[in-house]
Amino acid sequence: MSFELSIFSTSIIQKQAVNEIIKCNDFTFNYGLVLTNQQAIELVETRSFVLKENGRIEFGGGVIDKIIKEFCDSPYISMHNYSEILNELIEIFYYYKNETLDLICDDDLIKFMKNSFDGICQGSLELLSGRELDKLASNLRYGYDPDFSEDDSSEEDEEDEYE
Repeated sequence: MSFELSIFSTSIIQKQAVNEIIKCNDFTFNYGLVLTNQQAIELVETRSFVLKENGRIEFGGGVIDKIIKEFCDSPYISMHNYSEILNELIEIFYYYKNETLDLICDDDLIKFMKNSFDGICQGSLELLSGRELDKLASNLRYGYDPDFSEDDSSEEDEEDEYE
């Protein structure tokens, strides 16, 4: 009985999450981006898989709608890569929630991801996850400012040498 109730409640939560994603189409339509019902289901499945893979649980709708709304105006996202990029961003987000030891709130992590993706990474998810977010996670774990860069400190050291 409780197993059936668990499956039923999971199904309701997933349908609710899909509906929240579809509602985002009202916002993203202005940017020429729309998700189908099937793509929304895939995003929810990606989230479920990644949460389980990273040993995380989540209450409520999660961050998919926040990621959608933050990234929809990116010049590097178009209708042909929209769903694929969102799936990868969801995977990256939850992986780095763990890597940052939850020392950064969801909204700040998403903003950092967006600024890096549109800025220094120029739309590269590989650079975003392999360099920028890795540097952020390392900085947070070792107690440095999130924007700290060893390159910056070595430049300062060089300036000190010449003074």
